[in-house]
Amino acid sequence: MTSPLIGITERRLSTAQIAGVPLTVLDTWMSAQLVNYARVVARDGGLPVHLSREADPAALVRRLDGLIFAGGLDVDPRLYGGKPGPNSTPIDPGSDRFEIELMLEALQADVPVLGICRGMELINVALGGTLIEDLPNGSGESHAFLLYPPHERVHRVHFEEGTRLRQIYGEELMVNSFHHQAVGEPGRAVIFSGRADDGVVEALQVEEQRVLAVQWHPEFFREHDPIFRWLIDEARATQNGKLVVTESEVTCR
Repeated sequence: MTSPLIGITERRLSTAQIAGVPLTVLDTWMSAQLVNYARVVARDGGLPVHLSREADPAALVRRLDGLIFAGGLDVDPRLYGGKPGPNSTPIDPGSDRFEIELMLEALQADVPVLGICRGMELINVALGGTLIEDLPNGSGESHAFLLYPPHERVHRVHFEEGTRLRQIYGEELMVNSFHHQAVGEPGRAVIFSGRADDGVVEALQVEEQRVLAVQWHPEFFREHDPIFRWLIDEARATQNGKLVVTESEVTCR
């Protein structure tokens, strides 16, 4: 059997943001993503592929066996009734529109999804939920304090009984933290499955769907993180289902 195909959402950068870019391409855009996502997917047996927003989301989902919504910029607050504030990052409405459509297509097709940081926030907004627009640095667990190395685990998350994250991680886990936003009101069928000691929601799942999301960045941990194994295992199940359908179609012809 071939390795399951795992799509990873991208970030888009202006070439003007990149030092040393030739002047001839200074007014265009680049696709970018940290290599850590692809590295952990490949390590756990998946075939990673970065997703361009130029592609049709429905067509992508038909080809993919699993999907990672990666970290990145703030989701546009206007999508959930808010407005950008003084601590907002730059807003990329094109990425928001593409990823929300991609998420809804994945739900309809029952493709397994893992959301990470922005990805978790995007999933909640796509399902009609809201976000807390800014967590002040220095309050609570100081989630937005960015001066630790990315692999350092700086605060605890407690997982709710009966949730898939509790099955994966146990009662609690120490995690890293690089987010100044958090989920607020849950979207449709969203279940909050983990919280930090200060009450900030750190993990969610979607009822009766193969969707998990975490607010921290497990791709940076030096130790193996089992959530990627969960995604790859679920993606293999998707792949098996597609193979069965294909064999049936061939048999019927």
